[in-house]
Amino acid sequence: MTDHPNILMIMTDQHRADWLGCNGHPIVKTPHIDALAARGTNFSNFNVATPVCMPNRASILTGRYPSVHGLRHNGLYLPVSETTFVEVLRAAGYETALIGKSHVQPMTAKPPQLGTKPPVNEAFPEAHKDDGARYDLEEPHNYDAPGLFDIPLPFYGFDHVDMVTLHGDQCSGHYLQWLRDARNDWRDLRDSKNQLPHDYICPQAVRTPIPEELYPTSFIREKAKAYLSQPSDAPRFTFVSFPDPHHPFTPPGKYWDMYKPEQFEIETPFEAHRNPPPHLLGARDKMLDGTRNVGQQASFMADERELLEARALTAGMITMVDDAIGEIIETLEATGELDNTIVIFTSDHGDYLGDLNLLLKGPNPRQSINNVPFIWADPRAGDAVRRTDLASAIDIAPTILSAAGCVPYYGIQGHDLFADSGRDTLMIEHEDNKATPGFTAPANLRTLLTHEHRITVYHGVEWGELYDLQADPSELCNLWDDPASVQVKTNLLQRLSQSLVGAVDPSPWPTKLA
Repeated sequence: MTDHPNILMIMTDQHRADWLGCNGHPIVKTPHIDALAARGTNFSNFNVATPVCMPNRASILTGRYPSVHGLRHNGLYLPVSETTFVEVLRAAGYETALIGKSHVQPMTAKPPQLGTKPPVNEAFPEAHKDDGARYDLEEPHNYDAPGLFDIPLPFYGFDHVDMVTLHGDQCSGHYLQWLRDARNDWRDLRDSKNQLPHDYICPQAVRTPIPEELYPTSFIREKAKAYLSQPSDAPRFTFVSFPDPHHPFTPPGKYWDMYKPEQFEIETPFEAHRNPPPHLLGARDKMLDGTRNVGQQASFMADERELLEARALTAGMITMVDDAIGEIIETLEATGELDNTIVIFTSDHGDYLGDLNLLLKGPNPRQSINNVPFIWADPRAGDAVRRTDLASAIDIAPTILSAAGCVPYYGIQGHDLFADSGRDTLMIEHEDNKATPGFTAPANLRTLLTHEHRITVYHGVEWGELYDLQADPSELCNLWDDPASVQVKTNLLQRLSQSLVGAVDPSPWPTKLA
């Protein structure tokens, strides 16, 4: 293997760590991802920097927290002034490719839901001045015209981009332009009124008429295979990013009924929580009074049948991605590059998928949305290893740079997972872009994890959460107000304060004494 190995990073969207065969799931079939774990390092305690798509993807690219790189919540964008590890690899001679979902710029034209913007100075409306860069490159209007939208390159360090935006069978970007060229009836295929017959009642479950070979997962698979089949004398960093298994639940063809709802069970229903916090009670009230919003991105509570159906359909989407990964790995074998390629598998965040009867993701910072897969398969390593130390999405950038023989830039906040001994604590940020049940304003919270506890502080409210992860691994008894846990709570709050201080942006390095 060369000193500058090829690196293939594969990412899914909204995929819990425990929904892999190699991580103990008894039903979902993921033999190709499992094979990566069987020859690599599988991190079982790998967590997001934030359990939201856009900010966590930006944290992966920069190795920095959302509060530092600026993409704090969905609807913002990653400033081009932020350095990405992809730019460093490119400068070091790597060919760089993005195939699939990026989502570091808004991919809809919908207005924000933060509420009314306060009066601002017309000449200087924001604390940050406009840098003149384009931040509309993922928006739908670019892909409505015939032909192929020519994204200005490099795009955050990527010299090759096959863009996919949105989710399920409604994906846009270069995928939509490809679909329009492939089928004259593409509009009919994407119209939910034309979905195939089924008896599922789960919100956002659509039995798409799009055939398997035209589904976004297949587009990404074929683009990745074509790119990796091209000969090159330079090392490659290839980012293959699938929008599934993110809702809507639209597995095509055989993947729709590959799994049955009856195969699954809800391990931790709402009723199992001994003293539910207000945001959980708020979601429950919305379900009981019929006012829950099931058509958007925010989490909601669902009944058992809806949850089991969502689980079955999610499993189908995951297995379809796994099959695609198998073909991509076969391409590396066929080109003779597998033994010179580090293969990484991860996801941007999880999904409640029935955890306390919740679906999707939201400001209830449970393991189901914070804990994601991270597998590092390096041909230079020895036998398979499972690691339980606390690791974060901000660690991906420095770990990749180290593996490629590149020195990290100043201000990177993660660390090389194979050079350091690990953390005693890990902080997770979460800033919402809209109000959700239990809150009168968009939630803003910070979570601190240790091997023994999870504590969460919410801005602007009196209550919080504290769980003993050893005695209560399912987080079903909130110890925030427990008199016997005062000392533990005080200690954890102090450690969280230290983490907050430590997460302040250190960049740039000063140029003078004063």
